[in-house]
Amino acid sequence: MKRIGIISDTHSFWDEKYLHYFEPCDEIWHAGDICSTELIERFQAFRPVRAVCGNCDGGDLRRMFPEILRWKCEDVDVLMKHIGGYPGRYDPSVRQQLYERPPQLFISGHSHILKVQYDKTLNLLHINPGAAGIQGWQKERTLIRLTIEGNKFTDCEVITLG
Repeated sequence: MKRIGIISDTHSFWDEKYLHYFEPCDEIWHAGDICSTELIERFQAFRPVRAVCGNCDGGDLRRMFPEILRWKCEDVDVLMKHIGGYPGRYDPSVRQQLYERPPQLFISGHSHILKVQYDKTLNLLHINPGAAGIQGWQKERTLIRLTIEGNKFTDCEVITLG
């Protein structure tokens, strides 16, 4: 069993609430637009981190993290990419990979729009945790926690930071 904290679009903004809400988590997954090596290092000092670079991430972060990441968590095949789109409207940069070999969990960021949506066509869970930073037009800053046990997702929580 793994407790996961999912965050995106921090845009260099640090909030101590991140550590409070991710305290029970085993890992933190950042879906891009980190925008600061100092920010990601704070996360890494706290918990193991998996991350992808976003369109606003510069050279250092692009050297640290790939544009697309695929791995197994418990028995779940996970794919993460910053610009990913949504079920029925996936971004062309990842669409072929999703349709040829769908993961069970697809995580993206970029839009600053929180969505937890099941894709019946590809039989996958899509999560966009929204934006946790203050840059952008979103009214609320959000992140997500969930538990993965074997091949099951439980305890999915949307957390509003204000």
